[in-house]
Amino acid sequence: MRRLLAAIFALLTISASADAAPPAKPTLIVLSIDGFRADYLDRGLTPTLAALAANGVRAKAMRPSFPSVTVPNHYTLMTGRYPDHHGVVDNTMRDASLPGWFGAEDKVDLDPRWWQEATPLWVTAHRAGLKTATSFWPGDDVVIDGVTPDYAEAPGVRISPDQQVDHVLAWLDLPATQRPALVRLHFGMVDTAGHLYGPDTPQVNTAIGAAEEAVAHLVAGLKARGLYDKVNLVVLSDHGMAAIAPERTIFLDDLIDLKDVQVATFGAEGGVDPLPGYEAEVGSALLKAHDHMTCWRRKDIPARLHYGANPRVPAIFCLAEVGWSVIDRADAAHYPKLLGNHGYDPADPTQWAIFIGHGPAFRAGVTLPMFDNVDVYQLFARLIGVRPEPNDGRPADLSAALR
Repeated sequence: MRRLLAAIFALLTISASADAAPPAKPTLIVLSIDGFRADYLDRGLTPTLAALAANGVRAKAMRPSFPSVTVPNHYTLMTGRYPDHHGVVDNTMRDASLPGWFGAEDKVDLDPRWWQEATPLWVTAHRAGLKTATSFWPGDDVVIDGVTPDYAEAPGVRISPDQQVDHVLAWLDLPATQRPALVRLHFGMVDTAGHLYGPDTPQVNTAIGAAEEAVAHLVAGLKARGLYDKVNLVVLSDHGMAAIAPERTIFLDDLIDLKDVQVATFGAEGGVDPLPGYEAEVGSALLKAHDHMTCWRRKDIPARLHYGANPRVPAIFCLAEVGWSVIDRADAAHYPKLLGNHGYDPADPTQWAIFIGHGPAFRAGVTLPMFDNVDVYQLFARLIGVRPEPNDGRPADLSAALR
């Protein structure tokens, strides 16, 4: 009788525990291959990515948010908000209420006030009692609302992509109570090669091959652990890459007196904040038609770009024609002669990104039409089982991806 009662008590205990703590959802791994243009998938250099797409979901392309640069788009992926709405409006930016020049001065971007206009997914996951991990995702070393990822790379340490993958696999080897529900992983080699050599070069193809090898290492590790079909893996990028040339450069110094402005950003797009008393003079000079650049006052930036409401957007904002650059001579002197860049109009195919989804949540053999990258945040929230924060996405755009 004692054994029978003990068995019944054990069954009741297990049942009660199951009701109190339902089984965790599969881990979500989000891998960003920085600067991986949508048509790179068609070069025949990525059999592992092709297999993931064939057995899962692929988008024809994913349109980045404007400006199509790294830090704002990685934050968009984790918040579902356009840069104008989450506050990280460019790789470099200024804010009259905050010290320093974000992205251009050491450690300025670690100030959490730059990031607190939106709540990223890893903070929401933490509040829901979930653990998260990150490997060199842009902005992952910032303390937001007092929260940092549970597992991260040691600051200042340089490791190879294969070592990054080994760390991800080690996190997945942890006991269930310690295992992360969300893992963010970022590779930078394709973007670096695109900037230095241009997108249509052997060097970029070599970098694509290196990224493919690291993805293959991840897939092999998942298969060895019996996790290949049990975790949800999303491989995407933040933007594409366009060919540029030093002779296609517009120097701000040739158009305005730089003593009259603060330069906020430069590259494919450039922005300045005129000093008090110089607004009309600077505006008159920059707003004149230029053969390879269009400038607007902040309030007049076209609505389709979802940009210009945030006061961190420069008062006068200029967008170069694809393939051209806008910069001042002093900043240009600190940069190598680049042959590739991004940041252009997201409507241009050179700026389009990739999206591949594979795992138990995804259908097999589905190709989605192009969608905006603000849409993926709600998908990610659903996959880890948390309520999404307010965002700009349209989840219906991805509904066909899910089982």
